[in-house]
Amino acid sequence: MSYIKITETPSNYDNLERMDTSSILLKMNNEDKKVADGVAAVIPQITNLVDALAVRFISGGRLFYIGAGTSGRLGILDASEIPPTYGLPHERVVGLIAGGDTAIRKSVEHAEDDAEQAWKDLLNHDINVNDVVVGIAASGTTPYVIGGLNDAKKKGILTGGITNNPGSPLALVADIPIEVNVGPEFVTGSTRMKSGTSQKLVLNMISTALMIKIGRVKGNKMVNMQLSNDKLVDRGTRYLVEGLGISYEEASELLKEYGSVKKALDAARK
Repeated sequence: MSYIKITETPSNYDNLERMDTSSILLKMNNEDKKVADGVAAVIPQITNLVDALAVRFISGGRLFYIGAGTSGRLGILDASEIPPTYGLPHERVVGLIAGGDTAIRKSVEHAEDDAEQAWKDLLNHDINVNDVVVGIAASGTTPYVIGGLNDAKKKGILTGGITNNPGSPLALVADIPIEVNVGPEFVTGSTRMKSGTSQKLVLNMISTALMIKIGRVKGNKMVNMQLSNDKLVDRGTRYLVEGLGISYEEASELLKEYGSVKKALDAARK
């Protein structure tokens, strides 16, 4: 099936090298303004994925992101924020990138072209039917991602896909495709720009909504965050001051005693 490769279409601007700095930045900003609208258009699909994911997650399932290059790094970034922000073990949300950990910092040649490697990477984590695999690829054609989703589907595992080319192979293979059309990039084909920004927004929405739905947020507070530095200890203390109507000193002692905002809140309210 043919489709328009929006991520490869020419930029709306030309002769970029002749622009002054202010013009470059203003035009980039004008393009960036289109990203949120592109994401808004796919909220129904994101909703479907989050709801299906929450059911599996509550039953002990996990979320896996698979991607290459910028897309892979964004998946790893989102996954890495879950333990400190919401207090879950690292193995509940996992980001995998073509080329392995080396590819987080440096490009690994042809790693994304291996259609079999993603499944091998997933098997290293004992993936099973309770889990969900979300493939991320702006182009929607990355063999590493498409191969991983195909293999997951064969094993009865729910799959999602985030792409910036509607109708692409990734969109067709994913059980729940999220196709974000942000138009051509400011620099033609540079998908780390608008496409990458849209992926970051979608990933934020998926993981944050999931954490809220499984009870890792109370009111509007990160009550399960890891108290790993002075800033977060202070934030947790202020949460208790607000939530319980006690002094900062009392809240500080309560937090020291129980080690987490949620445990302190639960104990104080018994």
